[in-house]
Amino acid sequence: MVNEKKKYEILGMPLILFGIIAAVVIAATWWNKLPGGMIGALLLMMVLGEVLNIVGDNAPIVKTFFGGGPIVIIFASSALAYYHVLPEGILKNISTFMKGGGFLDFYIAALITGSILGMDRKLLIKAAIRYFPCIIGSVGLALIFVALGAPLFGMKATEAIAYIGIPIMGGGMGAGAVPIAQVFASALKIPAEQILSKLVPAVALGNALAIVAGGMLDKVGKIRPSWTGNGQLLASGTFEVPSDEAMQKNFSLQDFGIAIVIATAFFTWGNIVSNLLKLVGVNIHTYAWMIISVAVVKAANLLPKTFENACALWYKFVAKNFTAALLVGIGIAYTNLGDIIGAFSLSYIVLVFLVVLGAIIGAGIIGKLVGFYPIESAITAGLCMANMGGTGDVAVLTAAKRMELMPFAQISSRLGGAFIILLASFLVPLFFG
Repeated sequence: MVNEKKKYEILGMPLILFGIIAAVVIAATWWNKLPGGMIGALLLMMVLGEVLNIVGDNAPIVKTFFGGGPIVIIFASSALAYYHVLPEGILKNISTFMKGGGFLDFYIAALITGSILGMDRKLLIKAAIRYFPCIIGSVGLALIFVALGAPLFGMKATEAIAYIGIPIMGGGMGAGAVPIAQVFASALKIPAEQILSKLVPAVALGNALAIVAGGMLDKVGKIRPSWTGNGQLLASGTFEVPSDEAMQKNFSLQDFGIAIVIATAFFTWGNIVSNLLKLVGVNIHTYAWMIISVAVVKAANLLPKTFENACALWYKFVAKNFTAALLVGIGIAYTNLGDIIGAFSLSYIVLVFLVVLGAIIGAGIIGKLVGFYPIESAITAGLCMANMGGTGDVAVLTAAKRMELMPFAQISSRLGGAFIILLASFLVPLFFG
């Protein structure tokens, strides 16, 4: 019997073809002639992301203990930006594509819509009722841990909660640290910029540790199989997206177009609701209203099954082909390596670690009590509270190899983040009044 040679491919292409394309990207980058806009940004992000992903997934210690490819993609990309290895024009184009161009929103809209609509309807309703106690357990134990650890390093417990615990658990930068800084500024009569400079290192370092912890929890699940549903949250059921074969039975290319329109329409609806409520002083992120709206549509069975399958297939396509590229964008546009380096002191790292550890244990214990798998509960209601919002959710779930948990990650980042802002508005005057 003749042994077939193993085929090595990157992005589904033979190495020779990928090498030629990579050479084109390197030449265009070296001469600063990479096209502007979506073409140049997406090409560089996809090629660089796949290369860094291979490096991370094959680096012995990194792949075993630190989440492999995702963490290498983010921090290597961040380093390329921080040390100005890539031309300034290219860095600016990628940042614009991620932020002003809305690539992150486009990606998350596909994941939220497809993963929720691909769930079992009855189990979705059953899980949502149990999920919020996990968030409360996560936040409660995270703040208790950092308060107990603070006196060991000469810091007041109240300061550790306010400047380390709350910002880490607050849902990222734009939806977390920035509004939290405004709450602090209003209560303490200190400029918000001054407060924000104290919060950013905690958010950045907490995000980094959450990504690492996501990879480690995946390893724990392999050691303790009874603790994990391998991407399923409920211990008594599954949230599996229907199999590719079942969804592709009557699939046509037009279905992708339908899914794109549905996903972006849900995002637009969430944006309308968010902005209308801001007029009456209610500030909850677009993603939160999008999650609620998609979940209501799913629970009420308002969309035909063929449309739900189309959205689920589109979510799988986006996750498979664009995740590495998105992580490059996260590293360049959202991860400031200088903030992380500046925060590195033993005491600060230990206190941030205690917050992340408390979030994991609190969510895991409550998750077990309400009928969730502890590891999935720790990842979603724990780490996805402790990371940097939507960008951190993608990185943590990729490191944990559980991207199908995105809807619950987004509940943590957005609704959980809103809960933290509300909590801060009560605690800050109490602590420092």
